[in-house]
Amino acid sequence: MKLNFIKPVYAHCDLPCGVYDPIQAKVEAESLKAILEKYDGLDEHGKIRAIIIKEERAEMVKHHLMVLWADYFKEEHLEKYPDLHTKFWKAIKQASQVKQHLDIEAANKLLEQIDDISKIFWETKNK
Repeated sequence: MKLNFIKPVYAHCDLPCGVYDPIQAKVEAESLKAILEKYDGLDEHGKIRAIIIKEERAEMVKHHLMVLWADYFKEEHLEKYPDLHTKFWKAIKQASQVKQHLDIEAANKLLEQIDDISKIFWETKNK
């Protein structure tokens, strides 16, 4: 049985491109930094809650980066940006570092890496 109402659709991304945006990872990474900035001033209960939230947010950063990496970026982007895989791999690893430690400099480095990925993302979107 042939279904005549189904037509092939071609798109650059798995979904329409408007659903992808590195800002999701950036917002979560900003919250990681904010948690680390406030951590020393918290009481014991607050510190426990901050760690839990930090762990969740770090996982969300990793998730958003992995989705962007796997679902948005394509082979033609790797041709233009041959270090793209490395940038993502390092940023995801950096999110793990922020998750594991209380180092605000690690959070700053993660934000820089996300900004670097974001720059490439917007260069590919503006074509």
